[in-house]
Amino acid sequence: MKVLQSKLSSIDRSIKQYLLITFNYWNFTITDGALRMLVVLYFHQLGYTPLEVAALFLFYEFFGVVTNLTGGWLGARLGLNRTMNIGLAMQVIALGMLTVPATMLSVPWVMAAQALSGIAKDLNKMSAKSSIKMLVKDGAQGKLYKWIAILTGSKNALKGLGFFIGGLLLALVGFKYAMVIMAAVLTAVLLLSLKMLDSNIGKAKAKPKFTELFSKSGPINILSAARMFLFGARDVWFVIALPIYLGSTFGWNSEEVGGFLALWVIGYGFVQGIAPRITGQNSGGRAAMLWAAGLAIVTTFVAYGVQTGWHPQPVIIIGLLIFGGLFAVNSSLHSYLIVAYAREDGVSMDVGFYYMANAMGRLIGTILSGWLFEMSGLVLCLWVSAGFIAAASVISLWLPKEHHAPK
Repeated sequence: MKVLQSKLSSIDRSIKQYLLITFNYWNFTITDGALRMLVVLYFHQLGYTPLEVAALFLFYEFFGVVTNLTGGWLGARLGLNRTMNIGLAMQVIALGMLTVPATMLSVPWVMAAQALSGIAKDLNKMSAKSSIKMLVKDGAQGKLYKWIAILTGSKNALKGLGFFIGGLLLALVGFKYAMVIMAAVLTAVLLLSLKMLDSNIGKAKAKPKFTELFSKSGPINILSAARMFLFGARDVWFVIALPIYLGSTFGWNSEEVGGFLALWVIGYGFVQGIAPRITGQNSGGRAAMLWAAGLAIVTTFVAYGVQTGWHPQPVIIIGLLIFGGLFAVNSSLHSYLIVAYAREDGVSMDVGFYYMANAMGRLIGTILSGWLFEMSGLVLCLWVSAGFIAAASVISLWLPKEHHAPK
């Protein structure tokens, strides 16, 4: 009886910690999505060119690369509860920096605030996803896949909601007060997390050396390379090019742009959450390669349709909705595989290395999104996206072919 009570207590504790981690991650993600939309739309309204808007995110993405590489090491040494709470605190500071009068919102100041936000976001994400590994027992790979899919899917659905909230807040209260509202919400979340989150999650038994930052695992290195191209492919059209294109070419206002992108990411997040049902037990490298190949084909058709001028508005809207669904399955597969491949002791280091590659892809995609759109428009962004996804598919050929998740 005591053994049964102990097991039930352990399950109950794991679920409570999972829900708290997810709650932290959700709230952070809403502000992250809203902040991105606010910066893109607000500074475009101020007359910034697409490349200048992209430059505002340069440090956000660059420090995401650095943070994912070093954040995993910090998580293994300090514990994932601390890295998660540090991320929440840094996001509050970043939002506070953007509450200054408009005359003080210089490019270096906004880039510095975005740098803090980039560090915060990746500390929070790495901590959340690494923590799940510690809450799921060895051998429960099916459960691990489902928990990771739910966390990742719900995060992206709420990031989409953040896009909508960002556009709405800009229209209703303006840029400054939007920052104040989001900072207040995250402060409350931080206080709750400090009080309730376990103190020992993710702390490695042996303190890892700084020289152990880079992964020595072949599958993790290959998966990381595929992830870099996959997320570069998304952001090359999504981050800068598409929001500006929808406003300048289709004449949509900020609420309509934010609403469409919100629906896109919400749908994308929903598909991520049910990815285990879509892929079934086929969750290995072969599945990652095939799903990426399908996504590359769809992106090629969208790029060709826009280039030839064949009903560009329906092609972009419908095509990118299909892209979102396929991309979601690819992303969810990757998110599961990295946690499955990672070591249990010091899991955050493997996950951090992988998300460093993810951030590198986002950095490349963000810079290219502004530069290519300014140079040649959305069509070139879409063709580059198709090429990046094809590269991700080819790289995935070297992943372990099968990795069946037990029920």
